[in-house]
Amino acid sequence: MSEAGASGETTANGGQSARLRLLLGGAVLVLVALVAGVLLGRVTAPTAGGPIPSNTSAEAGFSRDMQTHHTQAVEMALLVRDRSDSDEIRLLALDMATAQMQQIGQMAAWLQLWGLPAAPPEPSMTWMTRPALDGGSHESHDGTAEHSHVPGEPMPGLATPEQMQQLRDADGVEAERLFLELMIAHHQGGVEMAAAVIERSEHPVVLDLAGGMVRVQQSELDYMTELLEARR
Repeated sequence: MSEAGASGETTANGGQSARLRLLLGGAVLVLVALVAGVLLGRVTAPTAGGPIPSNTSAEAGFSRDMQTHHTQAVEMALLVRDRSDSDEIRLLALDMATAQMQQIGQMAAWLQLWGLPAAPPEPSMTWMTRPALDGGSHESHDGTAEHSHVPGEPMPGLATPEQMQQLRDADGVEAERLFLELMIAHHQGGVEMAAAVIERSEHPVVLDLAGGMVRVQQSELDYMTELLEARR
């Protein structure tokens, strides 16, 4: 093999090794975030006061469904982090993955502390079709009636299996653009779900987490819109 060929192969192998280290580092951070979330949920939930939610309460339904919603967001974030060379996208993706994995841990811990099963007793999103505490009529982020959601149908903003496969098959700027488009819709759905539980709960830890989700994801929506415009 020529010196140039050997050098090129070494460079390629070095690049692959660097990317593997970054991926493994990201995976470790995500797992650490999950453990931290479980510990945080166990520490805060028992001291927050308020009655223990029932198995069909908005708090329990939100905790279960938002874990599912967040899990897809984490998958999308890790996928684009592997497919992008943009520092902006990679940092955003890692921030999203670690933050949402921590929240998954918190909500899983709540269910355990409340003595409730992880599996739902009714179709997903049933809690979101029930009246708000004030008995008023509310609208979702896009102006449609929030009670229009049909229990058991896909959650707001959730990417389809076909869209997830498109993201897995994409690379570079194409992957970044697709990720941003999907995650913008995903965040809009997440904000809708978080706002819905705020209207249906008086439980301090649930209101605190849901309120934080709304604030952070609204901010990320603005940032992702800017990033997407730069890639059109």
